[in-house]
Amino acid sequence: MQALRLYAGPNALQHLRQHGLQPRHVGVVPAAAGGPKGLILGRLDQFIFGDWLTHSSQPVDLVGASIGAWRMATACIDDPVPAFGRLERGYIQQHYETPPGRKRPSADQVSAEFSATLQVFFDGLQNEILANPRFRLHIIAARGRHVLGREQQMRTHVGYAGAFIANSLKRRALGAWMERVVFSSPHAALPFATRDFPTRQVALQNDNFLPALQASCSIPFVLRAVHDIPGAPRGAYWDGGITDYHLHLDYQFEASALDSTAPAAQSTGTDGPNGPNDRSSPVRKLVLYPHFQQAIVPGWLDKALHWRHKTSPFLDNMLVLAPAPEWVATLPNGKLPDRHDFVHYADDLQGRIKVWGNAVAASQQLADEFAEWLERPDLSLVRPL
Repeated sequence: MQALRLYAGPNALQHLRQHGLQPRHVGVVPAAAGGPKGLILGRLDQFIFGDWLTHSSQPVDLVGASIGAWRMATACIDDPVPAFGRLERGYIQQHYETPPGRKRPSADQVSAEFSATLQVFFDGLQNEILANPRFRLHIIAARGRHVLGREQQMRTHVGYAGAFIANSLKRRALGAWMERVVFSSPHAALPFATRDFPTRQVALQNDNFLPALQASCSIPFVLRAVHDIPGAPRGAYWDGGITDYHLHLDYQFEASALDSTAPAAQSTGTDGPNGPNDRSSPVRKLVLYPHFQQAIVPGWLDKALHWRHKTSPFLDNMLVLAPAPEWVATLPNGKLPDRHDFVHYADDLQGRIKVWGNAVAASQQLADEFAEWLERPDLSLVRPL
């Protein structure tokens, strides 16, 4: 593999050694915040949801924040491959005209245009997403508390300054300023424990689907907060990446419930030392994580706190699929697409579209290499997470 890297937690690595990797082994798929970086995972999404996972039938929990929430909502559409293509093209071509006399579009303008984009993208699709018989969607947003309970210019700046200081001292202290709110498919239990951070769960329904998704994507000061989402506690809701940037969640919580004796194989490949029908040991459901890097950073405010980028027992059941740094260096500008490109190419829309389009086209190699590895698994290529 030249483009793709595989990283496994200790339980996941043991599983791969005993059972290999089959579609029916997957119990959770997370999708990180990260803006344009998520574009690099679109072709993997198409392969995983449009091809590989179709060879199994078990329920799978899809957990997303920000662009990850948009990706996982797209995975719940009945025909996801063309939908992922629309997401890819629409995200690459998005453009916010800068008003005369301003250096960048206002948060009101970006919020209004982004809201219109989501409405067009998901028009007529909400019912099939919420009623998907297999995929259980979980959209994460961050709800402001106390001074951050309503968005106002001065109090919001003060509130985020306080949140930054509190988070620097202790991640859980951020909970005094923000709480995690998970908008979930009807009747879906959370696939992770919530002892790490103040958390609420709210049922997704037609009248809160788009507000919840927009809130999950509402980067502070770039977009406006979404206030008073139907069915949820009153308040201001921002980007889910603030509390859960890369979904470093306690997926260990559901391990015992997901353990089961291996059923008969539903696709080809080795499933245990005695072949595809081996029932000699339990099969633990895995967290399959297409991600744009190896490190799984807990919160947006932890980006500069490198000691929080380490792995933890929360991730023991996780298999991460990530681009190799050496491959990323071959992309245009030697990096993944990111939000800074909006500024760098502020006066060159077609230049940004070309650069992002070339990066996305190159990312097909990630999907191709994962498919090849599934056909001929080589555990020597799996690195510790």
